Amino acid sequence: MENYRKARTVEQPCICPFTDLPTDTPKVHVKDGSKLRNLLRFALSHMGAKKPIVAEEERGLPTADESGMAAERQEVPGPAISQQIVFTASGKGVSKAITCAEIMKRRLKKLHQLTRLLYCTVVEEWEPLEPAAGLSGLDSLTVSRNLPAIWILLSCEPLDCSQPGYQAPGCYDALWAQNARREEAGGFSGQKQGQRRKKGGGVRGKGAPGHQKGRL
Repeated sequence: MENYRKARTVEQPCICPFTDLPTDTPKVHVKDGSKLRNLLRFALSHMGAKKPIVAEEERGLPTADESGMAAERQEVPGPAISQQIVFTASGKGVSKAITCAEIMKRRLKKLHQLTRLLYCTVVEEWEPLEPAAGLSGLDSLTVSRNLPAIWILLSCEPLDCSQPGYQAPGCYDALWAQNARREEAGGFSGQKQGQRRKKGGGVRGKGAPGHQKGRL
């Protein structure tokens, strides 16, 4: 493909694997270049997180000096609260979608999770580098690729635990606590701290035989 350049990439729409979702359930499409703070701000606002209270002067309304009345602080109305939200991503954005879901479960406790793994189709159009394709003998190419995709459903309401990919709410620090206990017991390699192994298999220290040089 050194004689071609990519002209356009079109991702085919993927059907949502969660068929029984309400029509107003928000869906967050995570891309590789998406910023986590923007994704989480949108998701948390739809899952019940309140927006901060903003002063009148910050909203562009007349202040106390202009209207002669004290500026009151009011709560900015946010979007409708939803009990469920879906994160979807494909290709390089899969890891970022998983990160968003894990942060959401830490911010909002007792969230039920349902995960689906599938493939989506991406159509790429390649054009030859030479301006006259007919003279060079190269034609435009259309390539279809299958990329791994993930769909993550987070719900405040209980889900069917018998479905594959279900994760119940629980403690998310168990893995780190288990790793800490392993390190305290001697680490993953089983060697005690302070010992050094050499190629010969022995452990040498200052008092080991052969450490001191012989006398002439």
